Amino acid sequence: MSYDKYTSPLSERYASKEMQYIFSPEKKFRTWRRLWIALAETEKELGLDITDEQIEELKAHRDDINFEVAKEREKLVRHDVMSHVYAYGVQCPKAKGIIHLGATSCFVGDNTDIILMSEALQLIRVKLVNVIAELAAFADKYKALPTLAFTHFQPAQPTTVGKRATLWTQDFLMDLEDLDYVLGSLKLLGSKGTTGTQASFLELFDGDQETIDKIDPMIAEKMGFSACYPVSGQTYSRKVDTRVMNVVAGIAASAHKMSNDIRLLQHLKEVEEPFEKNQIGSSAMAYKRNPMRSERIASISRYVMIDALNPAITSATQWFERTLDDSANKRISIAEGFLAIDGVLDLCLNVVDGLVVYDKVIEKRLMSELPFMATENIMMDAVKKGGDRQELHERIRKLSMEAGANVKQNGLENNLLELIAADESFGLTLEELTAAMKPSKYTGRAKLQVEKFLRDCVNPVLETNRDLLGVKAEINV
Repeated sequence: MSYDKYTSPLSERYASKEMQYIFSPEKKFRTWRRLWIALAETEKELGLDITDEQIEELKAHRDDINFEVAKEREKLVRHDVMSHVYAYGVQCPKAKGIIHLGATSCFVGDNTDIILMSEALQLIRVKLVNVIAELAAFADKYKALPTLAFTHFQPAQPTTVGKRATLWTQDFLMDLEDLDYVLGSLKLLGSKGTTGTQASFLELFDGDQETIDKIDPMIAEKMGFSACYPVSGQTYSRKVDTRVMNVVAGIAASAHKMSNDIRLLQHLKEVEEPFEKNQIGSSAMAYKRNPMRSERIASISRYVMIDALNPAITSATQWFERTLDDSANKRISIAEGFLAIDGVLDLCLNVVDGLVVYDKVIEKRLMSELPFMATENIMMDAVKKGGDRQELHERIRKLSMEAGANVKQNGLENNLLELIAADESFGLTLEELTAAMKPSKYTGRAKLQVEKFLRDCVNPVLETNRDLLGVKAEINV
């Protein structure tokens, strides 16, 4: 690590080595050379005067890139693609005359961008599937554990810890659906020339339209894609980048929502993220156990969500067949968006895998509020004993206000059950009322909903992707 110049925290602290490699210069320029080989092979197969010897020479130097030669050349010509064409030609003297034949810079630049985004989405997909698997296991384990639910962060009808986790899981499942759709729809640019008209290939192939129609499909197949975009300017539509980064931003939004809930639960001391033995929660307050990983999820996720505006604005502001004001923005926003979401998902894997549930705290808080939640059931029991529903409703409303005042104004325990037992109009003893305070009676279909959701929605996805499961995250800091 260099201490005398800026280094991106995404590389030093957050993103995995695998994601960093996908957007590394080595990966980029190796992909350029693979594309040049695919182009040369295609042109040879379609009848151009290119020899097997030239192809083999290109393949022999596909991976041993002479970076310094390209770097020095770029200082002279100020053009990265032509610098690497030159550097490749230095290594391949027999083939240098056919490298990049008929192509424009976007042949390597744009096709490589699609390939890298595709590989990055696949890496993200693996981690996303494993986050879903970890959440599913957590939801199943705690599917029947009653907990106080909140609307507006105010106490509401009880749910279960597992049911709450299914809400997070469902968001990530929707992200997986979106990711699969976009990943499955990605196509290469192909080789369409300076304004997308393939005019250079008309010249190379003497106007043979049928032969020219074969170029893009053959290149796509060689590079592992099913097709190329049917039309383009010099570049593929920057709408593609928008679609990709919207998926990434969607994952970030789901992670942010989950991390917020975990942070609030940690404040309530009901659920905590993992906390290592030697971890320091605060430089001043030694007792603190701050939810710093969940906070980091929220922090980086906000960056990703805002970053998705970059390709959207770039897409909207392109001029005609191309301008170059996309390039500098694109090489930052796409790569860093992926590095950031990679770090977010690693954090999600780490946090969900180590969540600690404090069931006694959960029970205590729930029981302190449960008498309020149980008032409708209590009212029904009193009606069965001959009470008047309307009168009982008014009585229980007033008693609830009195009990609430005792809790909020006087700092006392919730004594609603005692107040009801002392009111003869209900005809219920304290023992009868206390016996009715079983949390599981008030969680509705939460447990069943968890089981059904896991069985019908999650497990089929995990079964389809079972070869991807078992990934654990390494957190740097």
